[in-house]
Formats: sequence, C-alpha cells, structure tokens
Amino acid sequence: MQTQLLHETKATLGEGPIWDARTQTLYWLDILNKRIYAGGDILVELDEFIGCIAPRKSGGLVLTKRFSFWTLEPFDHTQGRSDSVRSTLLAPLVDEPSNNRFNDGKCDPRGRFLAGTMDMGEKDPNGSLYSLDGKTVTKILGDVTISNGMAWSPDHKTFYYIDTPTRIVRAFDYDLEIGAIANSRNVIHVPEALGWPDGMTSDTQGNLWIAMWGGAKMTKWNPNTGELLEQMPVPAKNVSSCVFGGKNMNELYMTSARIGLDEAALKEYPLTGGVFRLTTNVEGMPTFEFAG
Repeated sequence: MQTQLLHETKATLGEGPIWDARTQTLYWLDILNKRIYAGGDILVELDEFIGCIAPRKSGGLVLTKRFSFWTLEPFDHTQGRSDSVRSTLLAPLVDEPSNNRFNDGKCDPRGRFLAGTMDMGEKDPNGSLYSLDGKTVTKILGDVTISNGMAWSPDHKTFYYIDTPTRIVRAFDYDLEIGAIANSRNVIHVPEALGWPDGMTSDTQGNLWIAMWGGAKMTKWNPNTGELLEQMPVPAKNVSSCVFGGKNMNELYMTSARIGLDEAALKEYPLTGGVFRLTTNVEGMPTFEFAG
C-alpha cells in the first residue's frame, strides 16, 4: 500500500475528514483557520473554530463551533468558495470551561452526533463527550483532556474512543437504541515510539485505523487482542485523522497538520498539512449521517 499526496494544502491544523457517499465528496477542516474544505478547495470560512463536521441526511452538514452545534445549509461546492453560507444554531453547550473548545466528532449509525471537547492548553482533564440527538445535548463522558478518535464496530455494539494523552483506546458497550455507553475497558495501548493516537476509523473486518500525531504514520490494530497489525508511513509529521471513502470504500483519506513543527521538521516533512490517500485491501466503515 502506497500513500499518495492528494491535496497539497499546507493546513495549519488539518482535521476531521468525512466522506459524503451520496456526492462522492471528501470534506475536511483546517480548524485554526476556521475553514471547511471540499476536496482541495475552500468551501467556506467561518467566524469561529470548527471542531468537526458530519453530513446530514436532509442535505448540507452539521458542525460544531467552539461551544455549540450548528447546521450548514447545502449548496453546490463545485461553484467555488462561498462566504455567505447559511448556518443555524442547533444547541449550545452549558457550563463548558472557558478554555475548552470542541474537537473531534462523528455521527453514530442512528444519526446522533457525538462530539468531544478539549482543554486548549492540552493539560487539564476538564473536557467531555457529548451526544446530540437532534434537539437535546447529553453528556455521556467526562474527565477528558483531548477528545479525539471515535469509531464503531461493524455490528454497532461497541464504541471505541481516544483521549490522546492517555495513549489508550477505550471500548464501551454501545446501546444504539438510546445512544448510551457502558462497561469501559482499555483495549489498545499505543507505545510512545509510535507517536500520539489522534483520529480513528474502523473497517468492516472490525479493525481500527489510527492516525499517529508526531509519528508520520497510520497504524492498524486489532481491538480484540490489542495487537498492532500494520504501520504505514505517511510523508507528514503530524497525521491527524482518517476516513474511508471512494467508490469502493477502500480508500483511506488522511489529514495532517503543520502546527507546532519547527523549521527542521518542516524541511524533513515538507508535505505536512496536506491530505493523503492510501488504497487499502479492505472495505471501510461508512461516514454516518446526522438525522436531525
């Protein structure tokens, strides 16, 4: 498997890729520049940090700004960038610490939008994981420092979750009917030599694919045994997140970030901040849509 540069965008904090199967479009974020991209083009630039995005069943996107959930109305991204896209507030967070912001998130198979917060200083475990069912926001996990990767097993009964500084992937029983998590257990420990576990997705065989911040690689794991199955080099120092897409759902798209890298690191990894593609021999789990 060979990693290819797809878009040389030099993003400050490329993150949150999603695959819209209906339009065969890859959307992703540059969080600190407050931009949503469609492929290699800027779709829209907003007035606040954008933590994560997901497609909506009714069209357009759902997203998080710093402390709130919003919709973004659909429009034809092939017509170029728009600075006047209509967005609507769905729900604000209440009592979130002032130094936090939303980070990673994605929809569950029933269309709830799960999104987590992080301490912007990346030190204090005062973040949380929230679930939005369309109208109501429910806190489902607390004591989080940097809420990051999320994925579901193929049968949707297990939810996997990363709080980056712990270097642990946790598994929870997932009640799809009510969107509740239970029975937390540690299933993967990521060694320091690999980098920091960041964004995550899963394939239809039940394995987890994890982007390694600071590690210049993607990793593939068996969550049932905790075994590292494969390491795939990426020509970017900070690999931030990943999603399966493409016509046959076997292409892995990966974002990366230039933030925090010195001149020497950028000289060694000049493509950092780009979006990459890896054609795999597995079928990935889909990007679930927001039902609200």
